[in-house]
Amino acid sequence: MTRIVAGTVGGRTIAVPPKGTRPTSDRVREAIFSRLEHLDVLDGGRVLDLFAGSGALGLEAASRGAVEVVLVDSARRAADVARRNVADLGLTGTVRVVADTAERYSAGAVGPFDVVFLDPPYDLAEPALAVVLEHLAAPGVLARGAVVVVERSTRSPEPTWPAGLEPFARKDYGETAVHYAEPTA
Repeated sequence: MTRIVAGTVGGRTIAVPPKGTRPTSDRVREAIFSRLEHLDVLDGGRVLDLFAGSGALGLEAASRGAVEVVLVDSARRAADVARRNVADLGLTGTVRVVADTAERYSAGAVGPFDVVFLDPPYDLAEPALAVVLEHLAAPGVLARGAVVVVERSTRSPEPTWPAGLEPFARKDYGETAVHYAEPTA
């Protein structure tokens, strides 16, 4: 069972696709959001959740004060589950779901975003992730002081950070590694 940890819809459960996704655990989500709240990028912020799956990360952001959230997933089933979660939580005015690939959406993303989540399948090849990160580093996509959060396996190499994105932290939780980066300009 996956639930929203805190905020206006904290404690509510959300549906997850029956297969093909790996929801971020409550413990890891709580740690991520604790850091983001400390960095003061959520309240009133714009959030992009790529490889969204059920939408748990973006929905948590909306619950904690983000004013606009875009959930992007290429799997039709995941996008449908995310739409249902948005409606069930009453977040239709704040959260929008897009059925598209992270690569295609990020190539045309209209920012600025204050927070971007990337929680791709662990088997996504590093070059494919690097392309998405390169798109995010383009001028106008990230706000000044934005945070990019990448969730990977601890066995995966460090993401290939493009010019314009500087890593500032990594934290491991069991099999999950969470990487944080910020724009350099």
